[in-house]
Amino acid sequence: MKLVLITGGAGFIGQALTLKLLSEGAKVRILDNFSRQIHNTDSLPESLLDKVELIRADVRDREAVRKALEGVNTVVHLAAETGTGQSMYEIERYFSVNVQGTAVLLDVLQNESTAQNVKSIIVASSRAVYGEGAYRCKTHGKVYPNQREKSLLISGNFDLICPDCESVLSVEPTSESAPFKPMSMYGLTKQIQEQAILLYAKTKGINAFALRYQNVYGPGQSLKNPYTGLLAVFSNLVRQGKPIEIYEDGYESRDFVYISDVVDATSQCINFDGDFCGALNVGSGIATTVIDVASKVKSHFNAKTDIKCTGVFRVGDIRHNIADISAANVILGFTPKVFFDKGLSNFLDWVETQPPEDGGAYTSSVLELDSKGLMGRSNLASGLK
Repeated sequence: MKLVLITGGAGFIGQALTLKLLSEGAKVRILDNFSRQIHNTDSLPESLLDKVELIRADVRDREAVRKALEGVNTVVHLAAETGTGQSMYEIERYFSVNVQGTAVLLDVLQNESTAQNVKSIIVASSRAVYGEGAYRCKTHGKVYPNQREKSLLISGNFDLICPDCESVLSVEPTSESAPFKPMSMYGLTKQIQEQAILLYAKTKGINAFALRYQNVYGPGQSLKNPYTGLLAVFSNLVRQGKPIEIYEDGYESRDFVYISDVVDATSQCINFDGDFCGALNVGSGIATTVIDVASKVKSHFNAKTDIKCTGVFRVGDIRHNIADISAANVILGFTPKVFFDKGLSNFLDWVETQPPEDGGAYTSSVLELDSKGLMGRSNLASGLK
């Protein structure tokens, strides 16, 4: 029987993946420290409690990692701090968990005799490694723009411009061949994390998949973490009767990928029959604007709350995001099955079964970002609706 270790396995993706693996007959061991910011509870749900082996520990705890790796065939490394904005001022914590935690994992894999059965590693990377990703200029073709200048954002110019001719760029799907241009400390730690694992795997001659997840959502995700999860934030605001305040002009877009599709892609890597060492995008391949998301959330709850495009921006935020998922299709046979409208409906139906979260948590997180100089306001803010 295959024994799979999932670091961070008590989290949103980890629990869903665990259920999938158990249904396939695998044995699952979870290493998780139940970080309060990420987890709704400090224990596994009853559906998993007696079906998996749980090691309650931090991924930086070498002895716990050594114990967790004993007899393991496959490692799924999900344990990480998440959230781009927060990473810009809690820098030491993000590097410690994401980079040092991965270093501990690899060091044990390399040097401990009890960890030599591992033949495949899957790491949860992120589309944040790309920064803005791929765009197209009518004159100069495909370009990979740098971070938007703060002066342009203040003037209300939110769209990306060509570095050569200053014409407005159009977004296009970003493939795995795009250069690394992370625009947050989180993105940088994910780049280091995935590259370290791929380097280790290539050296050892084992399989490794760096899955660059896009914006993952669905039932079971944390509703209490105000630093991540656009859909969770919007649904919390609506249920509290508060307006949905959208950054920039509302036409920024994201590639939302449903949890079951993420689990399918990840399990396909675990069960992969072949040789592979590299990165793969996991997304829907479709961009959805933030203002469209807000409108759909409001409509679902039949709410009278206002939707306000504030002109406020966060330093380091990207403008658009669409994943090119063709490589995952060719290598894994991965095709997303749940489109956004259905997935959003599933998520919001689940939200209605959950208790309301702290109404002040999101506001506090915004004030914290602002106090660190990571927020700005455009001159066009008064004209946006």
